[in-house]
Amino acid sequence: MTMKNWTETQQNRLIELNADDQELCQTFEDETQRNRAFQNRVTELIKTQKSKLEKMRANERRPGLCSLSDQLVASLTGKGFVQVTTPTMMAKTLLEKMSITDSHPLTKQIFWIDSKRCLRPMLAPHLYYIMKDLLRIWEKPIGIFEIGSCFRKESEGARHANEFTMLNVCEFGLPMEERHARLEELAGVVMKTCGIDDYKLEAEESAVYGSTIDVVGTEPEDLELGSGAMGPHPLDDAWKINETWVGIGFGVERLLMAKDKGNTLGKYTRSLTWLDGVRLNL
Repeated sequence: MTMKNWTETQQNRLIELNADDQELCQTFEDETQRNRAFQNRVTELIKTQKSKLEKMRANERRPGLCSLSDQLVASLTGKGFVQVTTPTMMAKTLLEKMSITDSHPLTKQIFWIDSKRCLRPMLAPHLYYIMKDLLRIWEKPIGIFEIGSCFRKESEGARHANEFTMLNVCEFGLPMEERHARLEELAGVVMKTCGIDDYKLEAEESAVYGSTIDVVGTEPEDLELGSGAMGPHPLDDAWKINETWVGIGFGVERLLMAKDKGNTLGKYTRSLTWLDGVRLNL
């Protein structure tokens, strides 16, 4: 007997309603059994999702993206880091200092406003710009961070979005021999704040920084949560910076996805169709 799986339409609807992986893998003896099971489960899931929305309205009143951002701010400022806020628009000249010229692959993913400006695809150029001045003004070490929207023409999928929220935390002027340990420590601070225990650090290659140390979640499997780098680095010369440093950039929506062990990034992003992980077409 050939067992029946969910249809593509049914499976997509179950995913929207936050069905778990075990439910998504169910099989049935025939279409009648499958369709009856689908209707029953959708009714239950809708009831659960409405309950989540009511709980949010009555108690929490803020999406997880906002709440987690606040928690990260409190955690990092509590560790002595200074929060900065920089423009969402970025000058093309600053990207060129990051080696992102017209021939760079990332250029095609950028949302250009005109020939000289774009919506920022990353936070790092603005943080470099600020740090070169702070290094003249403040004693070292200096730690700063930013949380804000970034934009890339990503392939739409379960793990990508065209608009996403980045946390970038960096520290300049620490002893060379402490860089690796400090990078691991900063990763640990962010993971602990998010309530994520299951992660690993892996060496990877980046189109901008070259060798990086990535923070990878294990559920969902192999989900890249953050990417870290260390300096002195060849990119520093363009900013006239000659200091040791460490830095990590995290996708905040991905941190939420890992915290909830979710299967779709879109439900955690800024959205017109989702509210705090609940699809509104109930």
